[in-house]
Amino acid sequence: MQRVAPLSLRDRFLPEFDPDYYRALYPDLAELDDEALENHYRNAGRAEGRVASPLASRGYFVDALQGRERSLELGAFHRPLMQGAHTKHFDVLPRAQLVERAKAIGEKPEGIPEIDFVSPSGDLAVVDEQFDMIVSSHVIEHQPNLVAHLAHVERILDKGGVYAMIVPDCRFCFDHFIPPSTLGQVIEAHRQNPKVHTLRSVIEMRALTTHNDAARHWKGDHGTLDHTVARTRNAIREWDQSKGSYIDVHAWRFTPESFTQIIATLNGLGMTGLTPYRVYPTPYLVSEFCAVLGKDG
Repeated sequence: MQRVAPLSLRDRFLPEFDPDYYRALYPDLAELDDEALENHYRNAGRAEGRVASPLASRGYFVDALQGRERSLELGAFHRPLMQGAHTKHFDVLPRAQLVERAKAIGEKPEGIPEIDFVSPSGDLAVVDEQFDMIVSSHVIEHQPNLVAHLAHVERILDKGGVYAMIVPDCRFCFDHFIPPSTLGQVIEAHRQNPKVHTLRSVIEMRALTTHNDAARHWKGDHGTLDHTVARTRNAIREWDQSKGSYIDVHAWRFTPESFTQIIATLNGLGMTGLTPYRVYPTPYLVSEFCAVLGKDG
């Protein structure tokens, strides 16, 4: 496959704030000048779910990913974001087994791509090629050791490359009642270096989650936490019976702001060479945000 420099790729990820786009999208702001628009966006617009860049929306973000760069998509299962011969795929099972899994849960398997790199534990160490772009959707929050995951991504990214991802916003999904992850938790996990999810993560996922309706969350209806004693007891039993095998749960919970702060601080500490290049806000009635980390040369 032909190598394509990633410089033009970065240009496709527009800034998080474009005053002309913001003004055109919201008629009630039409009379504000650029400075007033930016103040409105910082002080109110973001919290209201207003967007100031088209790339805050999944569809436009995915469109920006498409190109001739050498790309690797992580854990796409039956819903890959990337298309074309310049993309390779990484997953925990070969395609044939992913097809069987999709059928077993009632999903259509036709979209499952050929899998170029397979690791049952999700270990990116098996990837032995370099790429201009790594892509994932709802993957980063599942990594038991976030810092190690970022290190693997950095290793297989060329200088100037990007890690583009779609991430659930914990405020507007089933994680609502669980606080955003902290920098200390991320660093502690790196020191402990778990290969599978901790008991804490399993309990949080099984006992402390709620509904997954983004619109309801945005409108203040978060549901209730019911049967937490029974759910916690079942989570502990599941953990004990797993005998150290992998249980697929969320390890991390982010908002756009907390994600930016954690990655920037890890970079400042020398724990990752990746930096926040673009982190778009979560749009109104949506449960996820789009982000791009860069590897600078």
